[in-house]
Amino acid sequence: MVKLTIVGRVRDALPLAKGTRYLNDEEDDDDLFSQRKQQAEFILNEISTGSLPSSKMTIRLHSHSFNYIVEDGVCFITLCESSYPTRLAFHFLQDLQKELLGKLDRTLIHKVSKPYTFLKMEGMIGNIRKRYIDTRTQSNLSKLNADRGQEPKVETDYMYAIVERRHRLEALKKKALMTSSRVVTASDSPLLELIALKWMPITLVIFGAVVLVWSNLILSIL
Repeated sequence: MVKLTIVGRVRDALPLAKGTRYLNDEEDDDDLFSQRKQQAEFILNEISTGSLPSSKMTIRLHSHSFNYIVEDGVCFITLCESSYPTRLAFHFLQDLQKELLGKLDRTLIHKVSKPYTFLKMEGMIGNIRKRYIDTRTQSNLSKLNADRGQEPKVETDYMYAIVERRHRLEALKKKALMTSSRVVTASDSPLLELIALKWMPITLVIFGAVVLVWSNLILSIL
């Protein structure tokens, strides 16, 4: 079943709306729900940075899967049990995309700046979700039968692999930043600049004196 749904803006990874919390009794605790929500927001951020495909994908997570689609700069993410048919999960996302983008002002979608601004979306998300709770309804069976024999062209990855890649990338960025900070030129260092200003006149005087003595010595020989 569909357990969590988040809608977000791809441009800056801003979450726009979320569905009502749906967890079964064994998972009915605030910590787990917050963790799943953070993971969905992490996926949105990875899409925004270009680290994940900007079309659609399935991401495996233990006994669950995140599925998402992107349309017109808006990402629709849902968390389902792994046993839930992937085709139905994407049908749910497509229905959600058509409903929300059809009713909401797209100009407003691209203007808002606060996370989860569209509180009214929660009711729309809940209504669409109800259609997909029971996979054995005539409507859902028809969708599955229509897709039978057609494997959906959806990339699949694992959450742990995505997180690991992000950690490696951040470590490389940190290393590069530390390396560049060690390379300090005289113009970049106030201390070196102060030393140069202090000793430059003395150096010029000494150099001039040496040149003068050398010139007098050459003239005396001649």
